Amino acid sequence: MTTPRAGCAVDAEGRITFEVPEADGRRLLLRLRPKKGQPEEILHVLELDSAAEGRAHAVLEADPELAEGRWDVYLLHGSERTRLRPGPRDLRALVGGPLRERSAPLAVRVPYVTLDGFLAVRTWLRSAHAEVERVDVMDRALTFAARTHGASLPAGARVELRLRKGGGVIRTLTPAAAEDGRGFSFTVDDEDLDTGIWDLFLRPAPGAPTIRLARLLDDVADRKAVFVYPGVTIGGAVVRPYYTVDNDLSLEVTRAG
Repeated sequence: MTTPRAGCAVDAEGRITFEVPEADGRRLLLRLRPKKGQPEEILHVLELDSAAEGRAHAVLEADPELAEGRWDVYLLHGSERTRLRPGPRDLRALVGGPLRERSAPLAVRVPYVTLDGFLAVRTWLRSAHAEVERVDVMDRALTFAARTHGASLPAGARVELRLRKGGGVIRTLTPAAAEDGRGFSFTVDDEDLDTGIWDLFLRPAPGAPTIRLARLLDDVADRKAVFVYPGVTIGGAVVRPYYTVDNDLSLEVTRAG
């Protein structure tokens, strides 16, 4: 039996339209992939409406917001599930995502193909967001440019570098804010960064919750192996920026040589 395929298209509002072969009494199921060893808990079912030429459509509206994670896509017939292979994916509306202003909370959805060849949807749900727009690797320094969505930058904003396994070690930087109060840039050239992984956050104002720096607003669901940067030697260490499996921005610091 041939595994059915589902095409999909995303619009600028985040709405996803799925197209599958028409089948009476069937629906579309999105399942939030559980963590390893945990049972599944969150399912979202969509009704299929008949379309022309033996096809059917299901629409995932921009509201409700989906929990952050990876959602596998199935064709549902009673209690029987058939996982769907990908058909054509129209993601053109996502390419210009970083250019549009977003309100809080930020909800992002990117359809993609899993490593084993099935259709899934990667989602992020953040109370506020700092979108990394540029990473410049220079001689003995790294410069980053980003833009906030759902937050502004009054006086006192700070960028925080947190050593992931450092028992609360934090280095702070003062970003240069743009005139619109949303764009900002900062430079990492500290020669005393400990070896390890440093995660990057923005604290938009004193006492405000921190916002993870990430790149989410385009059509790339997994950028860790796609956006690969060289390291720069700063003092006695090599500092390499990279994106995590969640598309968050971090720094890997190793000893030079």
